[in-house]
Amino acid sequence: MSFLKEFWAFLRSRKKYWLMPILFMMLILGALIVLTQGSVVAPFIYTLF
Repeated sequence: MSFLKEFWAFLRSRKKYWLMPILFMMLILGALIVLTQGSVVAPFIYTLF
C-alpha cells in the first residue's frame, strides 16, 4: 500500500498524470492473462490480440 501512496505522490509532484492510463491498462491486461490461463476462454482471448 505504501508503494501506491509513494507512486501517487510522484505523479502529483512531477505532474505525470499521463502515466495513469498506461498503468491502468497494464494492470487490466495482466489480470486478464492471469485469470484466463488454463481456462476454456483462453483461445478466444488470444484471438483478440
